[in-house]
Amino acid sequence: MNKKIKPLKVAAIAQTHWSLQSIVDDLRKSREIDHNIRHQGRIRELPSREALNRILHGLSAALFPTHYGQSDLTDESIDYFVGDTLNATLGILAEQVRRGLWFAIDQDDRSDADINRTALEITRAFAVQLPTIRALLVSDLQAAYQGDPAATSFAEILLCYPGMIAIMYYRLAHALFRLGAPFLARLISDIAHSATGIDIHPGAEIGASFFIDHGTGVVIGETAIIGQRVRLYQAVTLGAKRFPADENGVLIKGNVRHPIVEDDVVIYAGATILGRITIGRGSTIGGNVWLTQSVPPGSNVSQARMRHHENEDFSI
Repeated sequence: MNKKIKPLKVAAIAQTHWSLQSIVDDLRKSREIDHNIRHQGRIRELPSREALNRILHGLSAALFPTHYGQSDLTDESIDYFVGDTLNATLGILAEQVRRGLWFAIDQDDRSDADINRTALEITRAFAVQLPTIRALLVSDLQAAYQGDPAATSFAEILLCYPGMIAIMYYRLAHALFRLGAPFLARLISDIAHSATGIDIHPGAEIGASFFIDHGTGVVIGETAIIGQRVRLYQAVTLGAKRFPADENGVLIKGNVRHPIVEDDVVIYAGATILGRITIGRGSTIGGNVWLTQSVPPGSNVSQARMRHHENEDFSI
């Protein structure tokens, strides 16, 4: 009969085998001296991804109460639910905005009181925009319903379509980005990317009635501009063609480098569109096309050739 072996305590193993004290000392030296990557060299309280997830759930419930909130809400209870949800959610949001502001380039010399005041101002301004954001999302919802023959209801799109979730989180993040909370907006976009496989930078400008069908692998860069009634399919990239650097080889940040997609454009699966080019209104870009030059309105671009609506051929 085998004897029962007593498990060693983790602390005893650590002291005996791992030489933790020297490792901890070396990590401190790396953190504090050799490889310090802290913003402005100081410890800051980072925004919480867990809190941001709660915020996104709360905002989704406030925008579409019976879909993302409580399915049994009535006419008598729905406004109370929305108000209570928003009150709790906006309070959490203000704290996360405050934390994120400390990582903005121009905030380091400001006092705690100034940062707190700015966080509240941003949160108030964001809250005022929620009805406008919802109107945009309803236009996106209608575009999905009209653009996908498989869609049976708005509820199905809200609950089952990753493209709709990605667009909703983008529109919330974009509002925060424009109001001066870019770090928080980027964290929200990363949460959306993790949940849906769709990567939309919150700085991109996207018009109403936007539809992403299927969606996995879609990438939309920071300076992309997308018009109204645009439809994208999976694995579409609206990216940069090149990344200019200064005389020291450091990448220049903030320059425009992503495509402009005008109204009523359809871009099919796997298309890669790079650089500050313009896809003219009403154009169709076929699957797996690699495009680095502008195309006029009404164009149909395939892997083989590009054809204008007046049947004039262009080489690509």
